[in-house]
Amino acid sequence: MIDVRSPKEYNDATIPGSINIPVFSNEERAEVGTIYKQVGPEAARDLGLAIFSAKLPAFIAEFKQIQTPMTVFCWRGGMRSKTAATVLDLMGISAYRLSGGIRSYRQWVVRVLESTEIKSNLFVLNGYTGSGKTAILKKLEQKGHPVMDLEGMANHRGSIFGQIGLKPNNQKKFDSMLVQELLRYINVPYVFIEGESKRIGKVLVPDFLYDKKEKGTQLFITLPIEERVRNILDDYQPWNFPGKFIDAFQVIKKRIHTPIAKAIDDHLRSGDYFQTVKLLLEYYYDPRYQYTADKYPDNRKITIQAKTADEAIHKIEEAVTHMYKGI
Repeated sequence: MIDVRSPKEYNDATIPGSINIPVFSNEERAEVGTIYKQVGPEAARDLGLAIFSAKLPAFIAEFKQIQTPMTVFCWRGGMRSKTAATVLDLMGISAYRLSGGIRSYRQWVVRVLESTEIKSNLFVLNGYTGSGKTAILKKLEQKGHPVMDLEGMANHRGSIFGQIGLKPNNQKKFDSMLVQELLRYINVPYVFIEGESKRIGKVLVPDFLYDKKEKGTQLFITLPIEERVRNILDDYQPWNFPGKFIDAFQVIKKRIHTPIAKAIDDHLRSGDYFQTVKLLLEYYYDPRYQYTADKYPDNRKITIQAKTADEAIHKIEEAVTHMYKGI
């Protein structure tokens, strides 16, 4: 799948797995669009042809490096993808063209999300902040277990500090990746997923998936607080973004008892991140998380008591094996 739209459009949302070989750069597309509005479609086509003609050799050279069947697409399956497909055909390069462009693909994604029913049981990784749930998910996936990493799809860690060092994805990107995973695991008996809230950064988890997650088997991972602090420091690396962490803390500072909030602020500003994280866990995240744990009935909760993430993975696999004999 080859997206011939501008890099800006491609980065905003595309078909997962596609590559970008643009007909126009961001600036060229803006220039053609301005001429279209101010002068008319014919003048815009002439300008577009002049711009594209000058870059034809480089454009064709990129396609010649691709040794597999290919399909080109733009926004609506209009001028850009038609032009690309025609030029490729003249040069003896066979390429399909996606009718309706990425807009038709987006409509399909929405239809899938509206009609999907998850039949698999969801094993939901819960636990106090810093329990290494995301790292555990990735290791479970490496070991061959079906996993849906919602934070990875959102490109956000799901906390007030969650976007620091990352560029969160928008809803369209998230939905496209989610549909891929849903179809990938449509016939499996179970899927591992993290216990996320309804909103993750800039995106919302669809109701059908959130409701299924709430009714799934909740795995509550319990690690020593020192191990959790180390997990958080490894993941967030606050020393690389000191100012952003100080700014983010101001958002929740007023919700913490004043002397503790001042101590956290002081540790943050002095670079003592171990004590910063430890106090945040003890006086902010852990009390809030206890409320979440208490809302699930005991018959849908399994406690995973471990000293390390690797030990937790071993116990999780034992729990799954016990529930699914022979898998």
